[in-house]
Formats: sequence, structure tokens, C-alpha cells
Amino acid sequence: MSASPPATTRPAPQPRDAYRHFSSISTRWMDNDAYGHINNVVYYSYFDTVVNRYLIEAGVLDVERGAVIGLVVETHCNYFAPLSFPQVVDAGLRVAQIGSSSVRYEIGLFGGGAALSAACGHFVHVYVDRATRRPAPLPTPLIHTLQGLL
Repeated sequence: MSASPPATTRPAPQPRDAYRHFSSISTRWMDNDAYGHINNVVYYSYFDTVVNRYLIEAGVLDVERGAVIGLVVETHCNYFAPLSFPQVVDAGLRVAQIGSSSVRYEIGLFGGGAALSAACGHFVHVYVDRATRRPAPLPTPLIHTLQGLL
């Protein structure tokens, strides 16, 4: 008798209340692909925008002079419904895990006031010393800011 394969969980759209912070992003004409919807690679740009905008507005990311910077080491996205220009995308943000030098950000993209996400994904940032590019502990102000997104 052979063993059954383990059950897998199929990715599913997330509701808005699954996210702690939202930021609106305007789509651009150049974001559309030949099929009339936002090209898959642009979703990652939206992820990057919501994460970094939040950190800059919270005062915990100094792009030009900060001692530590976050480098993307892992990304993932599941697509559930198309987004297209012209449309405003609401990007939901939450933090799933905070490590000693890393953070897993999770993002949901919502189009046109939709109740469920058109796409969900994540970024893992490893924070490194700006000069050496070696992993560095998360600064205390960053940790406090991230805890608000857990």
C-alpha cells in the first residue's frame, strides 16, 4: 500500500482586513502588457513601492544615508484577478515574520475597491550594513515599526 501524498493548500485571494496598512498606487499606461492587463513583473514593483513607502514615511528607512539597508532575497506572487490601466491599486501590507536581520513582508493588491485581493505575495528583506553588505541586526526603531504590522 502506498502512502497518500501530503495535502497542499491552494493559494487563495485574501480579504482587505488581512492587512494592517494600505497605500494607493496609480497604474500607468506602460504597466499594461500586450494582453491588456498589468504585466506580472510590475506587481513586484508595486510590492517594493508599498514596503519602502511605508518605511520611509515611518522614518525608519533613509535611502541615502541609513547605516543598514534591506536587500530582497526572496519574492513570490500568486495572481487571482487581472489589474489594468487606468486603475488605482490598493496595496495592503503586513509583516509575517521578524528575524534578527530579516523581515518577511506580505502584500495584497486590490483593484477597484474589490473585497478580495487580485494578487498576494511576499518579499523577504535581509538587512545588511550599507558599507560591508554583511547581515546586520535590525535597528530598534525599525523593529518597533514592523511590530505594528504583525
